[in-house]
Formats: sequence, structure tokens, C-alpha cells
Amino acid sequence: MAKSTIQTPNLLLRALSDADRALIDPLLSRTDLQRETVLARVGEPTARLFFIEGGVASSVAIEGSTKTEVGLIGIDGVTGVNAVLGDDLSSFETFMQVYGGTALSIRTQDMRRLMAQSPSLREIMTVYAHVFMVQISYALVACAQHLMEARLARWLLMCHDRVEGDGIALTHEFMAVMIAAQRSGVTMTLHSLEGAGMIRSTRGLVTIRDRTKLVELAGSSYGIPERRYSALIAPFGKTAAGG
Repeated sequence: MAKSTIQTPNLLLRALSDADRALIDPLLSRTDLQRETVLARVGEPTARLFFIEGGVASSVAIEGSTKTEVGLIGIDGVTGVNAVLGDDLSSFETFMQVYGGTALSIRTQDMRRLMAQSPSLREIMTVYAHVFMVQISYALVACAQHLMEARLARWLLMCHDRVEGDGIALTHEFMAVMIAAQRSGVTMTLHSLEGAGMIRSTRGLVTIRDRTKLVELAGSSYGIPERRYSALIAPFGKTAAGG
């Protein structure tokens, strides 16, 4: 079986067998992504799945005017887990929060047909859906049991895992939404992390300086979903040494 001719940094696609890549590759199309590009809307049919190749997409639950982040998707995964599990309608809004990349997309109906055709493709997509659910669970644990400093450390680590280099293009307003906090509280917490040498924060950019300290601060809120992904799909994430 010939190997795929589509080169991609997406770890989920790269974890597929040659046979499954031969099935899916002809149906993939590459799309440029910009910040705030919406990939899924609450209550609307999921027409396409997006395998992220750069940047970070955020899935958020919406209640009234309040948005609460439940999961992040980068080069580790794909949007539209609901469709993978058989639900046509999205329960979350998913949009690009850290831009700087592309995505390979496929029509939902085509993905479902291929999953019915290939047990191995169906298995790895289901495993990814499970790992994403683990991530959602730990987002809820972080909000319920951890202070703002730990929640922000967890979120920065998750973004860091999904971008090239150590710089993450983020605003204070956006971080406040993502960790369910007031902007003033986020600003103060960033100053605290910066004073401890963990990060450098400038207008619209956070640079990770000491990942080991961030991991220690995040505590049990970070690490388990990442280890499950690495064990079940492919090695993922930067090491505590910043590699």
C-alpha cells in the first residue's frame, strides 16, 4: 500500500495506518484558519470535521452570554467529536483562539462512511473521542477544585503543547473567558507568574519561560489527558524541560 502523499503535522492523521490514510486522504481539503474562525456552532449540524494543523481551537459551552471553555484542539486532534460519536448537532461552539495554521477538513458524511468501512479507522477516532472527553472532565475539575493560578497554568501549558515555540498570542480578555475569571484577576495572576519567572507577558503575547514551574503550579489539573493521548494515540506535548 502506497504511503500518503499529504504531509501534515496533525498527530491524529499521522497515527492512522497506511490503509486508512489511503481511504481518507483523497477526501481531505486544506483550509486556512484565522483567529476567531468558527468551526462549529451550538445546535447546528456538524457538516465538516477539521484536523487542525496549526494554532489552537477552543470548544466552549454557552449559557446566555457566558462562555466556558471545555476543551482545546490543536495538532493533536479534530473538531466534531459529537459527529464521530453519532450526534449530528454540536453541543459546543468551536473556534480558533490562537491562529497561525491550517486544517485538513472532510465532510462528516464521508468520515462516517469511511468509519463504517474501516474498523481500524473507527477505533482510533473513537479512542480520540474518549481522550477528548477526559480533557473535558479535567477542565471541569480545574474550575471546581483549583485556584485561578493553577487554572491559568494548566491552560497555558495546554496551549504551549499545541503551538510551535514558546510564544502564545493571547489577550487578557480572552484568557479571562477561557478560565472563567475576571480580566483584572487574570492580569494580576499573570503578573504573579511573571514575577515567579514562569512566563513573560507583553501586550497580546505570553512567552513560556519555565515550564517545569508551571507544571508544578497546575498540579493534578494538568497531565492526565495528555498522558492518555500519548499512551493511546501518539507521543504528544512538550516535556517539562521545555523540549
